[in-house]
Amino acid sequence: MPHATTKDDVRIYFEEAGQGSPIIFLHEFAADYTNWEPQMRYFSRGHRCITYSARGYTPSDVPDGEVYTYTHFYTDALAVLDHLGIEHAHLVGLSMGAYSSLQIGLNAPQRALSMTLAGVGSGSEIENLDAWRKQCRANAEQFETLGSAEVAKVTREAPSRIPFLVKDPRGHADFYAALARHDASGSARTMRGFQGGRPSIYTMTDAMKSATTPALIICGDEDDPCVGPSLFLKKHLPAAGLAMFPKSGHVLNLEEPALFNESVERFVTLVEAGRWPVRDARSVAH
Repeated sequence: MPHATTKDDVRIYFEEAGQGSPIIFLHEFAADYTNWEPQMRYFSRGHRCITYSARGYTPSDVPDGEVYTYTHFYTDALAVLDHLGIEHAHLVGLSMGAYSSLQIGLNAPQRALSMTLAGVGSGSEIENLDAWRKQCRANAEQFETLGSAEVAKVTREAPSRIPFLVKDPRGHADFYAALARHDASGSARTMRGFQGGRPSIYTMTDAMKSATTPALIICGDEDDPCVGPSLFLKKHLPAAGLAMFPKSGHVLNLEEPALFNESVERFVTLVEAGRWPVRDARSVAH
């Protein structure tokens, strides 16, 4: 099985398909490498596409210890690119993966041709940050005490997931059947370390001002925790565009695969043609 090895010797499982300019897909908390299959099949017709499972998600390693910070996660994506000899790539991330994509854009912009940030920013509200972190710790304990299968039953009807259920019951069922098979220890450690420990995007304004990597922000208009953060990113990233999907929730790449693929394809095409400009600095809100 193909693996890249990180600086702290964690093996990251990946798959790739196609040829052309590279696109790497970064999955959300409740997903793994398999959830990008509709995009792998579509974009590999004209691009070299890579999908991988983050640390804590089999068949990648599930290490022990305090090694699940947001820094570990975004540098793991770079480790996959390094293993494949890819200098820079288009980053396409959903939720947790979107946060990691943003961190690459802020901290290693030379590695990012562009960044698609879908369903990004839940838990960012400063006034609710302590409650968010407390909830993440409680969720981690649920994975440890109940196991992934029981947690999947509890979370499958969260408000931001209902649009997926309504539109595609079969896809929704498959998604949560996959979540039920996740390694509970890895999910607990990710929930506690990454989800419950990452800085709010509302604290990154200064870093965003100089981040000129082309960015496409995609948000479902029924994904309430992500609407405010998506607007914030649009306001502060100098080269950002915003797409709002109507009557849509959180799992945008599976809930609306055709619309998602069309939006990302148009974005990547414009970026590669040099037609996704940075706004004049005077027009960017500070």
